Amino acid sequence: MDNASNHIHQQLGTLIAEVKNLRDDFRRSEDKSDRSRSKTHERIDDLVDRIAKIETALVADRADIDEMMPVTKQVQKWRLMGMGALGVVGVGGAAMGFTFASTIKRILALLVP
Repeated sequence: MDNASNHIHQQLGTLIAEVKNLRDDFRRSEDKSDRSRSKTHERIDDLVDRIAKIETALVADRADIDEMMPVTKQVQKWRLMGMGALGVVGVGGAAMGFTFASTIKRILALLVP
C-alpha cells in the first residue's frame, strides 16, 4: 500500500502543478487581453476625437458653402448671360461684316465697269 500511496501522492502533486500552470497561463492570457483591449479602447477614443474634429470642420465648411452658394449661382447666371451676349455680338458682327462686304462689292461694281 505504501507504493500505491506514493503513486497517488505523486499524481496529486502532478495535478496540483498542472492546475497552477494553467492558472498562470490564464492569468498571462488575461493580462495580455487586458492590454490589447486597453490599446483598442485608446485607438477608438482617438478615432472618436478625430471624427468629432472632422464633424466640427464640416459644420463650419457647410456654413461657408451655404454662404457661397448664392454667389456661385449668380456668377453662373452672369456667365450664361455673357455667353449669350457674345453670341448675339458674334451674329451681329457677322451680319455687319456681310453687309459691309456686300456694300463694298456693289460700290466696286458701280465704279469698275
